[in-house]
Amino acid sequence: MADHRPCTARNETPLERADRNFGELLQELRVTQTGVQILFAFLLTLAFTQRFPSLDTFQRATYVTTLLFAVLAAALFTAPAALHRSLFQRGAKARIVQVSSRLATIGMGVLVLAFTGSVLLVVDVTTDRAGGLAAGAATLLMCLGLWGLLPRLVLRAGRAEEHRAAQAQAQAQSHPAPGPTEREVIRPRAAVRPGASPREPSPRLR
Repeated sequence: MADHRPCTARNETPLERADRNFGELLQELRVTQTGVQILFAFLLTLAFTQRFPSLDTFQRATYVTTLLFAVLAAALFTAPAALHRSLFQRGAKARIVQVSSRLATIGMGVLVLAFTGSVLLVVDVTTDRAGGLAAGAATLLMCLGLWGLLPRLVLRAGRAEEHRAAQAQAQAQSHPAPGPTEREVIRPRAAVRPGASPREPSPRLR
């Protein structure tokens, strides 16, 4: 993602490509940070509710684990900004983009666990243990499917479409459409005026 290969598709230099990639990464982090902030605020206020002292050992362990996952996800998502600020104007933009992309990927995985734990805790408290485990497993599978499996399927479909287009182009180049032969070419005849007798063919054409 952040390498020094020439960028010809967008007609940009490696530094311009790094700037564009870092801007796109920041836009993605703004979306994920909103979810982390909402989840983190919910978990912090949950400890001060009247029903919190009545939680059993499993529910308290789930709460603490989920809270730590939320904190870790928030730290991972804000790390690119701190990394960029620490290495600002030091010629390390490509390396910053590469490390920030890895941090964001790890943060997405941690956020999946935080979502799973929060849903497990809420459903367990409101219904029962079996419902909480089922809801947590469903949340985990949904996030893994949308965030992990779906991008791979889209990439595979795009590659298959490109492969079919390349095969069709190669087949068209190897088997060009047949053109008209000399016998199939019809030459237009000279128009004959009304009442005029057709001319005798010249001796050269006899």
